[in-house]
Amino acid sequence: MRIKNKGYHICFAIIVVLLILAPLLLSAGVITSSSFILFLGKCIAFSIVAIGLDLIWGYTGILSLGHGLYFALGGYAMAMFLKLQTTNGRIVSFMQTGGMTELPAVWRPFLHMGPAMVLVILGPAVLSGVIGFFIFRNRIKGVYFSIISQALTWAAYSLFTGLQSYTGGNVGITEITSLLGSIKGDANRGKMFLLFYISVAILVLIYILSSFLTQTKFGKLLIAIRDGENRTYFSGYCVSRYKNFVYVLSAVFAAIAGAIFVNFNGSITPAQMTISYSITMVIWVAVGGRGTLVGAVLGAFLINLCDYNFSSGTMVEIWQYILGAIFVVTILFFKGGLVGIVRDQLPVWMKKVTRKEAE
Repeated sequence: MRIKNKGYHICFAIIVVLLILAPLLLSAGVITSSSFILFLGKCIAFSIVAIGLDLIWGYTGILSLGHGLYFALGGYAMAMFLKLQTTNGRIVSFMQTGGMTELPAVWRPFLHMGPAMVLVILGPAVLSGVIGFFIFRNRIKGVYFSIISQALTWAAYSLFTGLQSYTGGNVGITEITSLLGSIKGDANRGKMFLLFYISVAILVLIYILSSFLTQTKFGKLLIAIRDGENRTYFSGYCVSRYKNFVYVLSAVFAAIAGAIFVNFNGSITPAQMTISYSITMVIWVAVGGRGTLVGAVLGAFLINLCDYNFSSGTMVEIWQYILGAIFVVTILFFKGGLVGIVRDQLPVWMKKVTRKEAE
Protein backbone atom coordinates (compact mmCIF):
# COMPACT_ATOMS: atom_id res chain seq x y z
CA MET A 1 0.00 0.00 0.00
CA ARG A 2 2.82 2.42 0.87
CA ILE A 3 4.54 1.67 -2.44
CA LYS A 4 1.31 2.38 -4.33
CA ASN A 5 0.76 5.63 -2.43
CA LYS A 6 4.32 6.67 -3.17
CA GLY A 7 3.67 6.06 -6.86
CA TYR A 8 0.49 8.12 -6.70
CA HIS A 9 2.34 11.00 -5.04
CA ILE A 10 5.11 10.89 -7.65
CA CYS A 11 2.52 11.01 -10.42
CA PHE A 12 0.81 13.99 -8.78
CA ALA A 13 4.16 15.73 -8.33
CA ILE A 14 4.84 15.33 -12.07
CA ILE A 15 1.48 16.94 -12.84
CA VAL A 16 2.28 19.85 -10.53
CA VAL A 17 5.71 20.34 -12.12
CA LEU A 18 4.14 20.42 -15.59
CA LEU A 19 1.62 22.99 -14.37
CA ILE A 20 4.39 25.15 -12.89
CA LEU A 21 6.26 25.01 -16.19
CA ALA A 22 3.23 26.01 -18.30
CA PRO A 23 3.46 29.82 -17.71
CA LEU A 24 7.23 29.66 -18.25
CA LEU A 25 6.67 27.91 -21.57
CA LEU A 26 4.24 30.66 -22.54
CA SER A 27 6.86 33.29 -21.76
CA ALA A 28 9.41 31.34 -23.78
CA GLY A 29 7.06 31.14 -26.77
CA VAL A 30 6.67 27.34 -26.66
CA ILE A 31 2.99 27.81 -25.77
CA THR A 32 1.67 30.40 -28.20
CA SER A 33 -1.65 31.37 -26.61
CA SER A 34 -2.36 32.71 -23.12
CA SER A 35 -5.87 31.27 -23.43
CA PHE A 36 -4.34 27.83 -22.88
CA ILE A 37 -3.09 28.96 -19.46
CA LEU A 38 -6.59 30.18 -18.64
CA PHE A 39 -7.89 26.78 -19.73
CA LEU A 40 -5.37 25.02 -17.48
CA GLY A 41 -6.57 27.22 -14.62
CA LYS A 42 -10.08 25.90 -15.18
CA CYS A 43 -8.69 22.36 -15.26
CA ILE A 44 -7.12 22.96 -11.85
CA ALA A 45 -10.59 23.87 -10.57
CA PHE A 46 -12.05 20.73 -12.14
CA SER A 47 -9.31 18.64 -10.51
CA ILE A 48 -10.28 19.95 -7.08
CA VAL A 49 -13.91 18.94 -7.70
CA ALA A 50 -12.73 15.51 -8.82
CA ILE A 51 -10.68 15.01 -5.63
CA GLY A 52 -13.78 15.75 -3.54
CA LEU A 53 -15.88 13.36 -5.62
CA ASP A 54 -13.22 10.68 -5.27
CA LEU A 55 -13.39 11.01 -1.50
CA ILE A 56 -17.13 10.52 -1.43
CA TRP A 57 -17.47 8.01 -4.29
CA GLY A 58 -14.12 6.27 -4.64
CA TYR A 59 -13.42 5.91 -0.92
CA THR A 60 -16.89 5.97 0.66
CA GLY A 61 -19.00 4.45 -2.11
CA ILE A 62 -21.53 7.30 -2.30
CA LEU A 63 -22.28 8.26 -5.89
CA SER A 64 -23.30 11.91 -5.95
CA LEU A 65 -24.76 13.16 -9.22
CA GLY A 66 -25.35 16.67 -7.91
CA HIS A 67 -21.97 18.18 -7.11
CA GLY A 68 -22.45 20.72 -9.86
CA LEU A 69 -24.78 22.42 -7.37
CA TYR A 70 -21.97 23.11 -4.89
CA PHE A 71 -19.54 24.01 -7.67
CA ALA A 72 -22.01 26.60 -8.97
CA LEU A 73 -22.83 27.93 -5.49
CA GLY A 74 -19.14 28.62 -4.84
CA GLY A 75 -18.87 30.15 -8.30
CA TYR A 76 -21.91 32.39 -7.83
CA ALA A 77 -20.67 33.58 -4.43
CA MET A 78 -17.32 34.55 -5.93
CA ALA A 79 -18.97 36.09 -9.01
CA MET A 80 -21.31 38.21 -6.90
CA PHE A 81 -18.37 39.72 -5.04
CA LEU A 82 -16.35 40.30 -8.22
CA LYS A 83 -19.34 41.81 -10.03
CA LEU A 84 -19.94 44.32 -7.24
CA GLN A 85 -16.28 45.31 -7.47
CA THR A 86 -16.78 46.23 -11.12
CA THR A 87 -19.96 48.22 -10.38
CA ASN A 88 -18.51 49.86 -7.23
CA GLY A 89 -21.31 48.42 -5.13
CA ARG A 90 -24.13 49.61 -7.36
CA ILE A 91 -26.91 47.37 -8.65
CA VAL A 92 -26.22 45.16 -11.64
CA SER A 93 -27.82 45.67 -15.06
CA PHE A 94 -30.08 42.60 -14.82
CA MET A 95 -31.43 43.94 -11.52
CA GLN A 96 -32.37 47.19 -13.23
CA THR A 97 -34.08 45.21 -15.98
CA GLY A 98 -36.07 43.41 -13.28
CA GLY A 99 -37.27 46.73 -11.86
CA MET A 100 -34.99 46.93 -8.81
CA THR A 101 -33.72 50.28 -7.63
CA GLU A 102 -31.37 49.17 -4.85
CA LEU A 103 -29.10 46.24 -4.09
CA PRO A 104 -31.05 43.19 -2.79
CA ALA A 105 -30.33 42.10 0.77
CA VAL A 106 -28.96 38.74 -0.41
CA TRP A 107 -26.25 40.57 -2.38
CA ARG A 108 -25.13 42.94 0.38
CA PRO A 109 -22.77 40.53 2.21
CA PHE A 110 -20.80 40.31 -1.03
CA LEU A 111 -19.88 43.99 -0.94
CA HIS A 112 -16.83 43.14 1.15
CA MET A 113 -14.18 40.52 0.54
CA GLY A 114 -14.12 38.94 4.02
CA PRO A 115 -17.81 37.98 4.26
CA ALA A 116 -17.85 37.01 0.59
CA MET A 117 -14.95 34.55 0.95
CA VAL A 118 -16.56 33.07 4.06
CA LEU A 119 -19.84 32.58 2.19
CA VAL A 120 -18.05 30.86 -0.69
CA ILE A 121 -17.37 28.01 1.75
CA LEU A 122 -20.05 28.45 4.40
CA GLY A 123 -23.06 28.44 2.07
CA PRO A 124 -22.34 25.08 0.37
CA ALA A 125 -21.10 23.61 3.67
CA VAL A 126 -24.33 24.42 5.51
CA LEU A 127 -26.54 23.29 2.63
CA SER A 128 -24.70 20.00 2.16
CA GLY A 129 -24.60 19.46 5.92
CA VAL A 130 -28.38 19.82 6.24
CA ILE A 131 -29.04 17.63 3.19
CA GLY A 132 -26.57 15.00 4.34
CA PHE A 133 -27.92 14.98 7.89
CA PHE A 134 -31.43 13.99 6.83
CA ILE A 135 -30.39 11.65 4.02
CA PHE A 136 -27.71 9.69 5.87
CA ARG A 137 -29.60 9.68 9.15
CA ASN A 138 -32.41 7.84 7.36
CA ARG A 139 -29.85 5.50 5.79
CA ILE A 140 -30.73 6.45 2.23
CA LYS A 141 -28.01 5.17 -0.06
CA GLY A 142 -27.21 3.71 -3.44
CA VAL A 143 -29.31 4.69 -6.41
CA TYR A 144 -31.81 6.47 -4.17
CA PHE A 145 -29.16 8.93 -2.98
CA SER A 146 -28.03 9.49 -6.57
CA ILE A 147 -31.59 10.27 -7.66
CA ILE A 148 -32.11 12.67 -4.75
CA SER A 149 -28.86 14.49 -5.54
CA GLN A 150 -30.00 14.87 -9.15
CA ALA A 151 -33.42 16.16 -8.07
CA LEU A 152 -31.88 18.75 -5.74
CA THR A 153 -29.57 19.95 -8.50
CA TRP A 154 -32.45 20.27 -10.93
CA ALA A 155 -34.51 22.19 -8.35
CA ALA A 156 -31.62 24.60 -7.76
CA TYR A 157 -31.11 25.03 -11.50
CA SER A 158 -34.78 25.90 -11.96
CA LEU A 159 -34.60 28.36 -9.05
CA PHE A 160 -31.52 30.15 -10.38
CA THR A 161 -32.89 30.42 -13.91
CA GLY A 162 -36.24 31.65 -12.61
CA LEU A 163 -34.90 34.37 -10.30
CA GLN A 164 -33.49 36.44 -13.15
CA SER A 165 -33.49 39.69 -11.19
CA TYR A 166 -31.23 38.14 -8.55
CA THR A 167 -29.06 35.69 -10.49
CA GLY A 168 -29.10 36.87 -14.10
CA GLY A 169 -31.25 33.95 -15.19
CA ASN A 170 -29.93 31.76 -17.99
CA VAL A 171 -27.20 34.29 -18.80
CA GLY A 172 -25.81 34.23 -15.27
CA ILE A 173 -23.23 36.72 -13.99
CA THR A 174 -20.85 37.81 -16.73
CA GLU A 175 -18.21 40.42 -17.56
CA ILE A 176 -16.26 40.12 -14.33
CA THR A 177 -12.55 40.23 -13.61
CA SER A 178 -10.52 38.08 -11.22
CA LEU A 179 -9.57 38.85 -7.63
CA LEU A 180 -6.33 40.30 -8.97
CA GLY A 181 -8.05 42.36 -11.64
CA SER A 182 -8.05 41.71 -15.37
CA ILE A 183 -5.88 38.75 -16.38
CA LYS A 184 -6.46 38.94 -20.12
CA GLY A 185 -4.00 40.44 -22.57
CA ASP A 186 -0.20 40.55 -22.60
CA ALA A 187 -0.16 43.54 -20.24
CA ASN A 188 -1.80 41.44 -17.50
CA ARG A 189 0.27 38.28 -17.84
CA GLY A 190 1.88 38.84 -14.44
CA LYS A 191 -1.51 38.82 -12.72
CA MET A 192 -2.57 35.76 -14.71
CA PHE A 193 0.59 33.88 -13.70
CA LEU A 194 0.15 34.83 -10.04
CA LEU A 195 -3.48 33.69 -10.04
CA PHE A 196 -2.45 30.48 -11.78
CA TYR A 197 0.25 29.66 -9.22
CA ILE A 198 -2.10 30.45 -6.33
CA SER A 199 -4.57 27.97 -7.84
CA VAL A 200 -1.82 25.34 -8.17
CA ALA A 201 -0.95 25.88 -4.50
CA ILE A 202 -4.60 25.38 -3.49
CA LEU A 203 -4.73 22.17 -5.54
CA VAL A 204 -1.59 20.89 -3.81
CA LEU A 205 -2.95 21.74 -0.34
CA ILE A 206 -6.26 19.99 -1.04
CA TYR A 207 -4.47 16.93 -2.40
CA ILE A 208 -2.20 16.77 0.66
CA LEU A 209 -5.17 17.13 3.04
CA SER A 210 -7.17 14.48 1.20
CA SER A 211 -4.20 12.12 1.03
CA PHE A 212 -3.58 12.55 4.75
CA LEU A 213 -7.22 11.83 5.59
CA THR A 214 -7.31 8.68 3.46
CA GLN A 215 -4.21 7.27 5.15
CA THR A 216 -5.51 7.73 8.69
CA LYS A 217 -8.07 5.73 10.63
CA PHE A 218 -10.71 8.02 9.16
CA GLY A 219 -9.77 6.92 5.64
CA LYS A 220 -9.89 3.26 6.64
CA LEU A 221 -13.38 3.80 8.04
CA LEU A 222 -14.49 5.36 4.78
CA ILE A 223 -13.28 2.27 2.92
CA ALA A 224 -15.00 0.05 5.52
CA ILE A 225 -18.26 1.94 4.91
CA ARG A 226 -17.84 1.47 1.17
CA ASP A 227 -17.12 -2.25 1.40
CA GLY A 228 -19.53 -3.14 4.19
CA GLU A 229 -21.69 -0.40 5.67
CA ASN A 230 -23.76 -2.71 7.85
CA ARG A 231 -20.67 -4.36 9.33
CA THR A 232 -19.29 -0.91 10.13
CA TYR A 233 -22.57 -0.03 11.89
CA PHE A 234 -22.41 -3.23 13.92
CA SER A 235 -18.81 -2.44 14.87
CA GLY A 236 -20.10 0.54 16.84
CA TYR A 237 -19.37 3.42 14.48
CA CYS A 238 -21.92 6.12 13.69
CA VAL A 239 -21.68 5.72 9.93
CA SER A 240 -24.05 8.58 9.17
CA ARG A 241 -21.68 11.10 10.80
CA TYR A 242 -18.71 9.92 8.77
CA LYS A 243 -20.72 9.97 5.56
CA ASN A 244 -22.08 13.41 6.31
CA PHE A 245 -18.62 14.77 7.11
CA VAL A 246 -17.05 13.52 3.88
CA TYR A 247 -20.09 14.75 1.94
CA VAL A 248 -19.70 18.25 3.39
CA LEU A 249 -15.94 18.17 2.77
CA SER A 250 -16.42 17.22 -0.87
CA ALA A 251 -19.05 19.97 -1.23
CA VAL A 252 -16.61 22.52 0.18
CA PHE A 253 -13.93 21.36 -2.27
CA ALA A 254 -16.45 21.77 -5.10
CA ALA A 255 -17.32 25.29 -3.91
CA ILE A 256 -13.64 26.29 -3.74
CA ALA A 257 -13.23 24.90 -7.25
CA GLY A 258 -16.20 26.93 -8.46
CA ALA A 259 -14.67 30.10 -7.01
CA ILE A 260 -11.37 29.39 -8.79
CA PHE A 261 -13.19 28.61 -12.03
CA VAL A 262 -14.96 31.97 -12.04
CA ASN A 263 -11.65 33.82 -11.73
CA PHE A 264 -10.35 32.16 -14.89
CA ASN A 265 -13.63 31.98 -16.80
CA GLY A 266 -14.87 35.50 -16.12
CA SER A 267 -18.48 34.34 -15.72
CA ILE A 268 -20.79 31.81 -14.09
CA THR A 269 -24.09 30.51 -15.45
CA PRO A 270 -26.69 27.93 -14.39
CA ALA A 271 -25.12 25.66 -17.02
CA GLN A 272 -22.53 24.77 -14.37
CA MET A 273 -25.41 23.58 -12.19
CA THR A 274 -27.01 21.15 -14.61
CA ILE A 275 -27.26 17.42 -14.05
CA SER A 276 -25.16 16.74 -17.15
CA TYR A 277 -22.36 18.89 -15.73
CA SER A 278 -22.45 16.87 -12.49
CA ILE A 279 -22.37 13.60 -14.42
CA THR A 280 -19.36 14.83 -16.39
CA MET A 281 -17.56 15.36 -13.08
CA VAL A 282 -18.23 11.72 -12.18
CA ILE A 283 -16.79 10.68 -15.56
CA TRP A 284 -13.52 12.45 -14.72
CA VAL A 285 -13.15 10.32 -11.59
CA ALA A 286 -14.21 7.08 -13.28
CA VAL A 287 -11.85 7.46 -16.23
CA GLY A 288 -8.90 8.50 -14.07
CA GLY A 289 -9.39 5.87 -11.40
CA ARG A 290 -11.58 5.74 -8.31
CA GLY A 291 -10.07 5.58 -4.85
CA THR A 292 -6.64 6.95 -5.80
CA LEU A 293 -7.03 10.78 -5.69
CA VAL A 294 -4.38 11.19 -8.37
CA GLY A 295 -6.64 9.30 -10.76
CA ALA A 296 -9.31 11.94 -10.24
CA VAL A 297 -6.79 14.66 -11.11
CA LEU A 298 -5.61 12.75 -14.19
CA GLY A 299 -9.16 12.16 -15.36
CA ALA A 300 -10.12 15.81 -14.96
CA PHE A 301 -7.14 17.00 -16.99
CA LEU A 302 -7.36 14.28 -19.64
CA ILE A 303 -11.08 14.60 -20.37
CA ASN A 304 -10.99 18.38 -20.45
CA LEU A 305 -7.88 18.44 -22.64
CA CYS A 306 -9.68 16.14 -25.06
CA ASP A 307 -12.73 18.38 -24.89
CA TYR A 308 -10.51 21.42 -25.54
CA ASN A 309 -9.13 19.82 -28.70
CA PHE A 310 -12.12 17.84 -29.97
CA SER A 311 -15.09 20.08 -29.16
CA SER A 312 -14.46 22.10 -32.31
CA GLY A 313 -13.85 21.20 -35.93
CA THR A 314 -14.83 17.83 -37.36
CA MET A 315 -15.20 16.14 -33.94
CA VAL A 316 -17.65 18.63 -32.46
CA GLU A 317 -20.77 16.63 -33.29
CA ILE A 318 -19.54 13.25 -32.07
CA TRP A 319 -17.29 14.20 -29.14
CA GLN A 320 -20.02 13.79 -26.52
CA TYR A 321 -20.80 10.31 -27.88
CA ILE A 322 -17.11 9.42 -27.66
CA LEU A 323 -17.00 10.67 -24.07
CA GLY A 324 -20.04 8.57 -23.19
CA ALA A 325 -18.49 5.51 -24.82
CA ILE A 326 -15.26 6.02 -22.85
CA PHE A 327 -17.26 6.17 -19.62
CA VAL A 328 -19.25 3.00 -20.41
CA VAL A 329 -16.15 1.03 -21.43
CA THR A 330 -14.29 2.18 -18.32
CA ILE A 331 -17.12 1.16 -15.98
CA LEU A 332 -17.63 -2.23 -17.68
CA PHE A 333 -14.04 -3.34 -18.32
CA PHE A 334 -11.61 -1.02 -16.49
CA LYS A 335 -13.16 -0.23 -13.12
CA GLY A 336 -9.83 1.09 -11.88
CA GLY A 337 -9.64 3.62 -14.70
CA LEU A 338 -6.29 4.75 -16.11
CA VAL A 339 -4.57 4.21 -12.78
CA GLY A 340 -6.03 0.72 -12.55
CA ILE A 341 -4.74 -0.17 -16.03
CA VAL A 342 -1.20 0.86 -15.08
CA ARG A 343 -1.42 -0.60 -11.58
CA ASP A 344 -3.29 -3.86 -12.22
CA GLN A 345 -3.86 -4.81 -15.86
CA LEU A 346 -0.50 -3.76 -17.29
CA PRO A 347 1.62 -5.91 -14.92
CA VAL A 348 -0.60 -8.92 -15.71
CA TRP A 349 -0.21 -8.35 -19.45
CA MET A 350 3.54 -7.96 -19.05
CA LYS A 351 3.77 -11.26 -17.15
CA LYS A 352 1.79 -13.06 -19.85
CA VAL A 353 4.07 -11.67 -22.56
CA THR A 354 7.16 -12.65 -20.59
CA ARG A 355 5.87 -16.19 -20.10
CA LYS A 356 5.12 -16.60 -23.80
CA GLU A 357 8.61 -15.40 -24.72
CA ALA A 358 10.15 -17.79 -22.17
CA GLU A 359 8.23 -20.72 -23.68
